[in-house]
Amino acid sequence: MCNNKKYYITTPIYYPSGKFHIGTAYTTTFANTIKKYRQMRGYDAYLLTGLDEHGQKIQDVALSRGKTPQEHVDEMADAAKKLWSKMNIDYDDFIRTTDKRHVKAVEKIFEKFMENGDIYKGEYEGWYCVPCETYFTPTQLVDGKCPDCGREVTKMKEEAYFFNMKKYQDRLVKFYEENPNFIEPAFRKNELFNNFIKPGLEDLCVTRTTFDWGIKVKGDEKHVIYVWLDALTNYITALGYMSDDETKLEKYWPADLQIVGKDIIRFYGIYWPIFLMALDLPMPKKLFAHGWIMMKDGKMSKSKGNVIYPETLIDRYGLDATKYFLLKELSIGQDGLFTPEGFVERFNSDLCNDLGNLLNRTIGMINKYFEGEIPDKPNDLTSLDTSLEKFVLEEIRIVEKEMDEAHVSNALEEIWKIISRTNKYIDETTPWILFKEERIDELKNVMYHLVENLRKTAIMVKPFMEETACKMFNQLGIDDNRLTAWDSLYEYQQYKKELNVVKKGEPLFVRLDLQEEVEFLKNEMKK
Repeated sequence: MCNNKKYYITTPIYYPSGKFHIGTAYTTTFANTIKKYRQMRGYDAYLLTGLDEHGQKIQDVALSRGKTPQEHVDEMADAAKKLWSKMNIDYDDFIRTTDKRHVKAVEKIFEKFMENGDIYKGEYEGWYCVPCETYFTPTQLVDGKCPDCGREVTKMKEEAYFFNMKKYQDRLVKFYEENPNFIEPAFRKNELFNNFIKPGLEDLCVTRTTFDWGIKVKGDEKHVIYVWLDALTNYITALGYMSDDETKLEKYWPADLQIVGKDIIRFYGIYWPIFLMALDLPMPKKLFAHGWIMMKDGKMSKSKGNVIYPETLIDRYGLDATKYFLLKELSIGQDGLFTPEGFVERFNSDLCNDLGNLLNRTIGMINKYFEGEIPDKPNDLTSLDTSLEKFVLEEIRIVEKEMDEAHVSNALEEIWKIISRTNKYIDETTPWILFKEERIDELKNVMYHLVENLRKTAIMVKPFMEETACKMFNQLGIDDNRLTAWDSLYEYQQYKKELNVVKKGEPLFVRLDLQEEVEFLKNEMKK
């Protein structure tokens, strides 16, 4: 168990301009998995997600739909909550930047920055990307287009308030020098530092006057507080910052882990620390910049006909299979690839062949050899038993280390090494020969170790695939909370007398027809 009992984890607040695809589902699943793991380790884990609902793009999308901006974001918030419910996302708070609690706090934060001399009024002229809601200098453009999304930019000139970023340049540099592990993976931090911080910061435009869907500046209402000052502060306003009750802020801030996509790490790695410095608040402990889920022909796009939505996968293949694929496919900070073939092959190989078959074989053999009764913990171990136990205990330590560092894909890989090693153990011990030769004590050892490894596997996959873990416990006849707790992993347990596995276990996952499912997925992506 841990000593520091709180763990505050956040997702980006998503921009509700359209239906969420599997990329957004990945980020939220990632955060939820870390939360579940931390809870199993004894932490008071608190997960925040939500929506970034202001800005010109939202106003334009709403108008194109014949809706008011508020009507549009209300519909999108309902859709997001329904999706997270379908995915069993156990968030503790869902912040919307249109919430009164957030609006009031942002107004106060802006006033505080003004009083401290962090914000001043001026005039801004530059190239503006509407989808990214970002200004760029001519040298930042790539072939005259937005360097982030590749779309056309518009030359704009308007009166604006600016945040004095230059004032905090030295403090930010010092912070990164003293906290080299603040951003993970490290190469994202190096890119950020070398390309944006080291050359020198430009003051940040924090208001707009060319649209009105946003939080107004008090006393100067033609100005709307611009996206990053409004959006980034949600992580503290959701905890009650600048309200009458800052109990949650005192309990949970600073955040332990803030998960963001690689495309927005610049804003989280520069603007966010500086805003916190200006507010005299502690820094988050870690920013984790994950990659994207890519398709064969690049990023997901409706115009390309290559978008896949989480509901499609969940309804046909189940929630746990969907989560497993998303979390396994993206290694630390790198992009992952979604292909119909890859999804079906991983489902059949990892979930059906490796995990599902191991459980079915074990239950079948215990029923056949011992009428369903799990043997006692053995006193005398064979060399194969000892070797297996040593391997599994070492792997458990690695899984913990990977999960502590939020390396969920790596952790799954290590768990599957245990599954693979256990399958190999069956081939090494040949229980059918042991039974035939009436070497019953050795056979009992084998069945006991198979159950123990499946029990340990179920515990470790529970943060990732809760329903699968529960099915495994049920089929093994394990209903004792002490045997399903994370702290029980390092001990080989003694089972209650006459503890029986199920008579005939239902398959955890049913093998898919590759050709049929690939065709289905390709058709869904074209819709």
